[in-house]
Parts: sequence; C-alpha cells; structure tokens
Amino acid sequence: MTRPPLALTMGEPAGIGGDLALVCWRDRQALGLAPFFVIDDAGRLAALAGRLGMAVPVLTIERPDQAPAAFADGLPVLHRPLPSAVEPGRPHPANAGAVIGAIEEAVRLVMDGRAAAVVTNPIHKKVLADCGFGFPGHTEFLAALAGGPPVAMMLACRQLRVVPVTIHEPLRQAVARLSTELIVTTGRVVADALRRDFAIARPRLAVAGVNPHAGEGGVMGDEDAAVVGPAVRILAAEGIDIRGPLPADTLFHEEARAGYDAALCMYHDQALIPLKTLDFHGGVNVTLGLPFIRTSPDHGTAFDLAGSGRARPDSLAAALRLAGELACRHD
Repeated sequence: MTRPPLALTMGEPAGIGGDLALVCWRDRQALGLAPFFVIDDAGRLAALAGRLGMAVPVLTIERPDQAPAAFADGLPVLHRPLPSAVEPGRPHPANAGAVIGAIEEAVRLVMDGRAAAVVTNPIHKKVLADCGFGFPGHTEFLAALAGGPPVAMMLACRQLRVVPVTIHEPLRQAVARLSTELIVTTGRVVADALRRDFAIARPRLAVAGVNPHAGEGGVMGDEDAAVVGPAVRILAAEGIDIRGPLPADTLFHEEARAGYDAALCMYHDQALIPLKTLDFHGGVNVTLGLPFIRTSPDHGTAFDLAGSGRARPDSLAAALRLAGELACRHD
C-alpha cells in the first residue's frame, strides 16, 4: 500500500508559506521530499507561481489519496477558497477563519489515517488573536484538537534537539510559572517521544539550569535547587537517563552535545538561541506528545520576503523530510 501523503497547511496567506510550498515542490527531487499536498486556495497559489516566475503546475485534488499520483506532475492542492484576495506582506483578517480551518482539516485527515503527518506553515499570531483565536500558537491549538494530551515543543536540527519547558511568554512570567511538576511532565513527554518517534531506545536528557551557573549553590538564585533539581531526581527515579540542572552556558558546545539526545531548557530563548546559532535556516519545530506527527519550519511569516522569491525553503524542506521520516517509523 502507498503511504498517505503529508498534509501541509496554508499558514498565513500573506506570508512566505505559499512561496515555500511552490519551491519545495519545484525542487522536490533535490530536496528528497515525499509526496505532500497543500490545504490552500489553488487560485492564489497559481497566481503566486506566476508572480514568482515559477513553472509549477497547481493541481486541484478532491481527496488526499489523489496526491501521490498527482505529485509527479504538479503541486496537489485541496482547494479551500479564501474570502479575501491576498496581497503579499499584508495579512487580511477576513482570511483568519480559513487559516484556522486548514489546521483543523489537516488534523482530521491525519487522525482519520488519510494523511501521514501534519506540516504547518507559519501563522501570524496577532491577526488570529485579533479575530478571537484563543491560543498562543500552533502547539497549544493542536493539543486542544487532539483532546488535551500533555505536549512539548521540540526544536531540532542535525546537531541539536532542544525543548523549552515554558514557551511563548515574558521571561519574568516564565520563571514564575516554572514548577517541578511542569518540568517532570515535559521530561516524560520528551523521553517517551524520543523512544517512540525517534527510535532512541534509551534517551539521554540534559536539563539546563534557570539561573547563571545553575544557581551556583544558591548564590545566584534558589530556583535550580528548589524547582529544577527535584524534577531531575523524580525523572531519574523513573528510570530516565537524565542530568541536571547544568549551567546553560556550557551545555551547547560540540563536546557537551555529544552527551545527550535532547536538552530541556527553562525558557524560550535559552533553547532557541543555540539552535538557531547552529542552524539558522534548517531548524524544525516538532510537537511531541500528540497522537499524530506534526512538524513545522522554525521561522515566522517573514512578510518582508513574501512574494519576492527570496525566501529560503531550507526549514520547510527539513520539516517535510522529518515528517516523512517519522511517518515511516509509525508504519
């Protein structure tokens, strides 16, 4: 049997998602991509291809199972018309419902076994929030669609996997919200996903301290001893190979990275700065803990590049490749 194709959402139509989908199909063989289809407005993608001067046929399909055969001849699209015309770089609130609907449909398709994985193009959080979208981002929305399992956001590249325990919130709020329970829950999700999805029989986790020098015995803050340390001990008692809290400033050089499979970080930038330094263009966002595979490029809508032909496809291509690899392990 042919494996179901990957479902790629439209993301914010005024951003670079459409540009990247076209490039990824055009360069599919060089990028090593498995068949995928886009949930999007076929007319706007065809117009965008013309604007960019790309010879990319846009093929409307009625069902995901038509995508693998169509993929050799053009970019397969489940046509979902947008209410408002799209101008690159200028998001329109009228299209917010279609953006959300594409995510919901992709999840339904993968849960029904009609798609192998969900790959999401970047959304513009403010536009959606202004239209009543009640989630900080994709991760929380996908968890809700899946019934509310505990999830974690992993950022991955060839050299490094990192998981921020707190995600999109101000630093002061993130540190205040850190708890032993939250770290333990995240550690369990990560260890389980590394075993199930990444085929790592005994995952090794490193845990970054929240303060400089991991608190240095309480001289630089007591959160590491009072909050992080107990979580590490609980996870270790459950049989997880885990170390920490470790000073974050010595956790990400090459020799240190060889000692773990993923690093748990206490806040957003502690995780994303080292990953984006190592591989700015090729990082992938993976949601761990869902009952289906979801990946995404590790960048935003890049309105300044939309419709210009200058957006690099590296991260979306890596997200599509990783989704395909993980889907193979789930067969």
